Amino acid sequence: MPSEDSLSHNLPTQSVSELSGALKRTVEESFARVRVRGEVSQPKTAGSGHCYLRLKDDQAVLDAIIWRGTLTRLGVRPEEGLEVIATGRLTTYPGRSSYQLIIEGLELAGEGALLKLLEERRRRLAAEGLFDEARKRPLPFLPRVIGVVTSPTGAVIRDILHRLADRFPVSVLVWPVAVQGEAAAAQVAQAIAGFNALPPDGPVPRPDLLIVARGGGSLEDLMAFNDEGVVRAAAASTIPLIAAIGHETDVTLIDHAADRRAPTPTGAAEMAVPVRQDLRAHLATLGQRLETATARGLDERTRRIEGLARGLPNLAHLLDTHVQRLDDRAERLRVAILHRLTRETARVDQARARLRHPADLIARKHDTLAHLAQVLAQAGPRQIRDAARALERLSTRLRPDPLVRRLAEGQRHVSQAGERLETALNTVHTRKTERLEALGARLESVSYRAVLKRGYAVVRGPAQGILDSAGAVQPGMALSLEWHDGRVEAVATPPSAPPAPRARGRRPASPRQGDLLDGL
Repeated sequence: MPSEDSLSHNLPTQSVSELSGALKRTVEESFARVRVRGEVSQPKTAGSGHCYLRLKDDQAVLDAIIWRGTLTRLGVRPEEGLEVIATGRLTTYPGRSSYQLIIEGLELAGEGALLKLLEERRRRLAAEGLFDEARKRPLPFLPRVIGVVTSPTGAVIRDILHRLADRFPVSVLVWPVAVQGEAAAAQVAQAIAGFNALPPDGPVPRPDLLIVARGGGSLEDLMAFNDEGVVRAAAASTIPLIAAIGHETDVTLIDHAADRRAPTPTGAAEMAVPVRQDLRAHLATLGQRLETATARGLDERTRRIEGLARGLPNLAHLLDTHVQRLDDRAERLRVAILHRLTRETARVDQARARLRHPADLIARKHDTLAHLAQVLAQAGPRQIRDAARALERLSTRLRPDPLVRRLAEGQRHVSQAGERLETALNTVHTRKTERLEALGARLESVSYRAVLKRGYAVVRGPAQGILDSAGAVQPGMALSLEWHDGRVEAVATPPSAPPAPRARGRRPASPRQGDLLDGL
């Protein structure tokens, strides 16, 4: 029977890199998508723009990295002691035999306390009777004018106008407001009160129906519509009001105070006006067939592209380890260069200290010659001959060749040491520069600047933060627009009311609105 030692020799031998790579693949496949809750500790942003930090609880610590491109898109910035929920994937760093979390999303972990606060506010307002069904008013069957309170630049107003045009074209007044942020709640409440304050026979027609709308978002994004002032303004409105906030699963306090709640902004438009089904049945059928064909064609092409994309490697994942190794090598290179310069400087100083200046040697020998000349002046013939022989020996020793040779050897040694140092530094610098340029080219291939060259632009606010939605832009705000070839400073201006929708191929509307049955 073979011994245990002989069996162990049958195991395949792996290199350290092979074993580290197998372990890296195992961890990344098993933990490709994880959510971790913990406290941020020791956040540090490297010179490359990547953020290194730790997530910890009372029993364990987990290293984590946020790449520069992801860090600029996060709504929550990692800070010391902040409790967060991080979404990402696990990977390893073979250079240090450690595992770490690559963070792709970050959110606060305090939603439970926020929900409790909203529930207490809902109960208090309900006790005041603001949510009673008895005070809710019926919606008008055919409103002549509809007032919409929403962002003028978002997709919500376009969806509402599109749905109204499809079902029953009516006049629409848009009161532009911010639907997210600190000023959103006050603007929404003022817009509802402003529509109610319009006189019935004034120059601006008073709406027969109000729609307060906003697209979907997180609980924090929808907090403006949970504000007590907004709820009270909706309850006090004398104009029937439809609340269309978020998606069907999103419920805010204004939904309870409104006369009707719509699951989506498009659903609010459907509640507001009836359908001209008799006259538009054929067009609706053709439109549905076109939409179905387009959706089917897009779905087929999307599935084909997704199938082809699955065979391509993720460039960002391929560069993760190399980017981190580049940061590590850059730091080691800086320390090595400083150490090498210090050591070579010390050697040059030592060689210079051992050299004696030729002027010192000549001065000493000159004193000796002066003394011999004085003795010669006082000596006899024999002493003169002895002095001549001594002078000849001294002249031989005073020949400049040995001194010059020693000085030249010292200078040559210093020059050779300097050349070797310069050659070594140039070699290291060239190698690191080539590697950095190669990695830089790979990083540039996935850079957002390649997108800018196709005609897009990045919009930044006063604090140079990227504005990723139109709702974040306030009138009068200083903006910085970045193209691929430079930046331009601009100032946001209040948007103008959109023109009334016109059907394709129709003539301009006459002063009196005609009936669709005219001419039939």
